[in-house]
Amino acid sequence: MSNQDLAIVILAAGKGTRLKSGLAKVLHRAGGRALVEQVARACAPLKARKVIAVVGHQAEDVAAVIEPLGANTVLQQPQHGTGHAMQVARRVLSGAVKFAVVLPGDAPLIRTETLRAMVAAHRTANAAATILTAVVSDPSGYGRVVRKSESTVQAIVEESQLSDEQRELNEINSSIYCFSLDKLWPALAQVKPDNKHRELYLTDAVAVLAGKGETVLAHVATDPREALGCNTRADLAEVDRIFREWKRAALMEAGVSMQLPETVLVDPEVVAGEDSLLEPGVQLLGKTKLGVRCTIRTGSILSNAILGDDVVVEPYCVVSESRLDDGVVVGPFARLRADNHLKAGSRIGNFVEVKKSTIGEGTKAMHLTYLGDAKIGTKTNIGAGTITCNYDGFHKYPTTIGNRVFIGSDATLVAPVRVGEGAYVAAGSTVTEHVPAGALAIARGRQSNKPGWATRKRRALAAEEKPGKPRRRSKKATARRTKKSRRR
Repeated sequence: MSNQDLAIVILAAGKGTRLKSGLAKVLHRAGGRALVEQVARACAPLKARKVIAVVGHQAEDVAAVIEPLGANTVLQQPQHGTGHAMQVARRVLSGAVKFAVVLPGDAPLIRTETLRAMVAAHRTANAAATILTAVVSDPSGYGRVVRKSESTVQAIVEESQLSDEQRELNEINSSIYCFSLDKLWPALAQVKPDNKHRELYLTDAVAVLAGKGETVLAHVATDPREALGCNTRADLAEVDRIFREWKRAALMEAGVSMQLPETVLVDPEVVAGEDSLLEPGVQLLGKTKLGVRCTIRTGSILSNAILGDDVVVEPYCVVSESRLDDGVVVGPFARLRADNHLKAGSRIGNFVEVKKSTIGEGTKAMHLTYLGDAKIGTKTNIGAGTITCNYDGFHKYPTTIGNRVFIGSDATLVAPVRVGEGAYVAAGSTVTEHVPAGALAIARGRQSNKPGWATRKRRALAAEEKPGKPRRRSKKATARRTKKSRRR
């Protein structure tokens, strides 16, 4: 069904005082995105004629999140309630719009299929208003829905105004509505700010419609969690948990295995191939993408990483904005910073840090190494303790290492420097000049051996420590002792 006569209005102007935060409520994050972004993404597949976000507190920041998703923003300043927000939105609604879905920017669990079903029910019944409701085990804190009939609503009663009988009701108002605008505007004009906050509320407009005998439907959400708002930090944590649960379930449905899935954190745009394994405590963040048969072991964190097939990330690695081709093995305890490309079959071992570098096919750097701004060829061995000195305090410089090079342990490569194909660098060398292909570079102090020195030293120490034998004093020590006696 076409929705070219439908508008989406997202109410995103509030501060959210109960969160005790300097950040606007709708900018807080759950499930890897800002709350208002989650709402906008759920609405997008409806393909409404217009999406409007009513903004107020930190309006520019909210607009920066939602406008890239196709929403138009309109400023509500000052904020005088949800009814006033709709009056503000009216200024930018065209005459072609006949219906509006209105929802709060802090209800991120709402799903597209629920909104689509609510709009369809509204159209079918030719209703003036349709309220998305939820049946919950603990309705405290929410307004209750009082039914007129099996499908229609008599009133929405706020918790503070409930009678003893009404307190037994467990159907709540989600604050998500669909309105026929030709019915809403006259009803809203009759609403008065007769409350302690002197604000206009949409619930009062619903009461006006019901009082006039207009059809006000109640459409029950299939999953009551969709009605959850985020008024407290505990609410945020619960909503985040649900999002993560949904994402894990989707990955497992697609063929990904997880050990202790409740400990695995996955962002919404992550993709993982069949037969991949996520061990406990893994985090896959941003737009990370795993190929098939990848293994991410305990405690590793991947952010915006692209992995080929059969990649293994050993325990407790951090991989950020890097590409790992087929068959790469990383870790344990490795850190890949931004802009790395590890080609097929390469290996980065324990306590190795790599930044802005290309590691060739089959190349290994297995122990205690830093590779920064480096380009390394194929089948090269980087010995333990190797450092590319890429920064002189002012600028970064590259290190280039060819194919089939052997870099000995504890080598220091002072950039800019090149090591030619097939060359060797002796262990402990500090290389400051280019090394030709096939050459051996030795850049260290000459060793000097003193035969018998250690043996003589041990004998002398043993003689001094022998019990019962007076310790000999040197002539200098005896002279100093004599001088002290004379002073006395």
